[in-house]
Amino acid sequence: MSVVTSQQISKLYQAYAGEEVLFNKDVTRALMLNGKGVHIRCFGYQWPCIIHSSSMTGAKLIVNIKSSIKQIVEKANRNVGLNFSFIQRDRTNPVSFIMKAKVIQYTPYHPEKPDLNFMHIQFSNRAPDELIFRLGDLLDAQTQANDRKDDRIIVNPDTQRILKLAMKDAVAISIDNIPRKCILRDLSFGGAKVIIFGVPNFLVNKSSVLTLKFEDPYQTIAIPGKVLRFEEVQGRKDLAAFAIRFDDETLPSEYKLRLNQYFKLRKK
Repeated sequence: MSVVTSQQISKLYQAYAGEEVLFNKDVTRALMLNGKGVHIRCFGYQWPCIIHSSSMTGAKLIVNIKSSIKQIVEKANRNVGLNFSFIQRDRTNPVSFIMKAKVIQYTPYHPEKPDLNFMHIQFSNRAPDELIFRLGDLLDAQTQANDRKDDRIIVNPDTQRILKLAMKDAVAISIDNIPRKCILRDLSFGGAKVIIFGVPNFLVNKSSVLTLKFEDPYQTIAIPGKVLRFEEVQGRKDLAAFAIRFDDETLPSEYKLRLNQYFKLRKK
């Protein structure tokens, strides 16, 4: 976990305690959940499970009820422990902790998979700072991505340093599945402006993927989008400035976290 103050943790908890985070592949990668370390504990037994979603006050798990889990949980008056595990970038071992919880209910997962159920649990104690920060930071980034969708960051050496964009080969783009050289001019949650070699008229309305390389920690983030329009570059017929609109539905959470961190640092 990044160095954060108790005041920041309290603000995140107050703002987002009851909001659920869906643990799809994108979120699992962004939060660095260690799926192999996630399991349910009860009466000295443990069973693997999948976190479907979680808030700071409870979670929805996918469990195999064909095992002995349901019977043992009932004997324990529905008191269980959920073992969370997250990868740490700066350390070899993951950070793990157990949340004591109460099983509220079971619901079917899918008609074709009768052995699987959703297990709805409510945490018995306040979540540790690690969980509050990871979920809260992501939820805050998602909120800012909606509220500040078109706030542009002009890319220059100063903003590149704050964003931690790689100093070499930081940007690449493909349009209509064809890689092209480009220069990044600005970024936002909603899109980007890039200068590209090519015939402008043939590139408008084409699908695009903008790939950005970041440092500290190292990440390569691919962002799907679409070319909306272009502007001529004065004195250069072989260049044009293209406006790229990102796809809101597939905007990577890792990118949201990066930009939100930038705006926080700028505010300070």
